[in-house]
Amino acid sequence: MPARKHIHAITLDEASFIKRSEVIEAERAVAMSDLLKENYFAPLKPNGEKFPGPFDLELGIEGGALSMIIRDHEHDHEIVKRIQISLTPFRTVVKEYFMICDTYYRVLKDASPSKIEAIDMGRKSIHNDGASLLMERMKKHVEMDEATARRIFTLICVLHIRV
Repeated sequence: MPARKHIHAITLDEASFIKRSEVIEAERAVAMSDLLKENYFAPLKPNGEKFPGPFDLELGIEGGALSMIIRDHEHDHEIVKRIQISLTPFRTVVKEYFMICDTYYRVLKDASPSKIEAIDMGRKSIHNDGASLLMERMKKHVEMDEATARRIFTLICVLHIRV
């Protein structure tokens, strides 16, 4: 049943947050809403088989690692998998993504449509790079589609914000 291989609920470990800008909060809300509307997410057992799902996902950052706790949504929220992957490979792409998003939101009101479109294309390209990196780093643990990886990458970026 491929339809069951999805995230049913998602929570972010936000204990370290003081505040977030309205723009970042909006990005978080859209990513979470879109993720829950449509996603493909299939955690892998050690033998390569997929857990049945649906799943509840807890995302957080612990030290320099992305922490994922995946629970079975239908069976007492039992943990089916815990994953920690280093965020070191993501540093450059997250930094680039923050810089281009900052530029995008700064020029949005005053720049020409062609300049906004060019910056947005760059933003989408970097976002795709982050999603591809996430899929690569997670391939031994979870199978996911590109749209799901893009939304989770957005949430990883949100978790990086500490102001």
